[in-house]
Amino acid sequence: MPSSESMVTSPRTGAKTMSLCAGRELARVLGVRDLVLLIIGTVIGSGIFLVPGLILAAVGNSLWLALCVWLLGGMLSLLGALTYGELSAVNPQAGGLYVYIRDCFGRFPAFLFGWTLFLVVSTGSVATLAVAFSNYLGEFVPLAAWGLKLVSFSMIGVIAAVNVIGTRRSADLQNFSTVVKVFGIVAIAVLLLVFGKGANFHTGNAGTAIPLSSLLPGIGIAVVSVLWAYEGWQYATFAAGEARNPGRDFPMAFLAGISVLAAVYILANLGYVRALGPAGVAKSNRVAATAIAEVFSPAAAKVVTLVILISIFSAANSVVLTGSRVFYAMARDGVFFRRLGEIHPRFATPAFAVGGMAGWAAVLAATGTFEQLLTYVVFVGWAFYALGAASIFVYRKRSNGDPSRYRVPGYPWTPLVFIATVAAIVMNTILAQPVRAAIGIGMVLTGAPAYFIWRKV
Repeated sequence: MPSSESMVTSPRTGAKTMSLCAGRELARVLGVRDLVLLIIGTVIGSGIFLVPGLILAAVGNSLWLALCVWLLGGMLSLLGALTYGELSAVNPQAGGLYVYIRDCFGRFPAFLFGWTLFLVVSTGSVATLAVAFSNYLGEFVPLAAWGLKLVSFSMIGVIAAVNVIGTRRSADLQNFSTVVKVFGIVAIAVLLLVFGKGANFHTGNAGTAIPLSSLLPGIGIAVVSVLWAYEGWQYATFAAGEARNPGRDFPMAFLAGISVLAAVYILANLGYVRALGPAGVAKSNRVAATAIAEVFSPAAAKVVTLVILISIFSAANSVVLTGSRVFYAMARDGVFFRRLGEIHPRFATPAFAVGGMAGWAAVLAATGTFEQLLTYVVFVGWAFYALGAASIFVYRKRSNGDPSRYRVPGYPWTPLVFIATVAAIVMNTILAQPVRAAIGIGMVLTGAPAYFIWRKV
């Protein structure tokens, strides 16, 4: 592909960046519906089929307390999402969160965020989903070890190919797969509510009062687990450079997306408890399949596996669609592999960024190292999410006070509560697991020499 290069000065920061293929930009093809489904599709993976039991057990099998925790997680996520809605309206560039950190706190922390995303977080998430996809497919078709790896690689390859061919096509695939999986989860929940075999919505320990002091540690664990279940809505900001009307659409999309997620999660929990009772849910680590098998038959549980497969595929596609835009933005800033900043001349997509991300995800899936790496650095990702939210204070300070632009309601408390909550989670991880936290921070800092090498090239 013929390319031209020029140095471009940022109007906000005054920093010079390398512009590859000057004059070519990503097409703005994503509407509000695409953004809503992108948010939902990124967040819902396989967690809602597995983790409700862990949360119920943590709160002493109290359904109503568990539902309050799920609702609280949605409200806290909404605070962050509304904050990011304003950020996406202020600076609707490809890379989203990376761009906010870069503009407000400097290139180095922004690079470390992108480096962590590429090294482990987004690529490791795709690898995790690909391996999970092959394992669940194995319930329909017996697969040898090599067959499992082939399915994982094939899933990553299909997603990469669709995302290279066109953003509109990958968004259409995302929309379809997200609608199907949400419909599947809702249908499962409704069937369980209607045909549940008499289990009520009371705790198994209804006659035993549990002291609040005994519940507090479990509530804390449950809140953290629920916030992880909602994690992923931040990825939508990465595609801000392709939104048609980011100033209007992102705030609406975040509000609608988080609201739908909270409703689906609560409905699913009610269905599980109707089928198994709180104690039964708390004992199960594959609660959706267990509930369907209990109400209908073990053979009917295969339907859950099919919905999980669709859910996993949808989540992986959304991570590739969005995460690749961060690496594209980094390359355009001259701090990552230069080819990743190029736009395909025919498909008008960041094809090399998509391919690079998919390639490294396939390596992680092949080596099986992604699970260990993710457990070490996932909390660091939330530290960057808090830093990104803090960007709103810098942008507000620089703002000319344009009243026509969307502004987060409840400012400054909306972003402050979100930042404080995330800070508490990060600090709790550091204090509770100092060795793991130190390893995670060390992995992030491996980007420091890479950053200075790229800066000198």
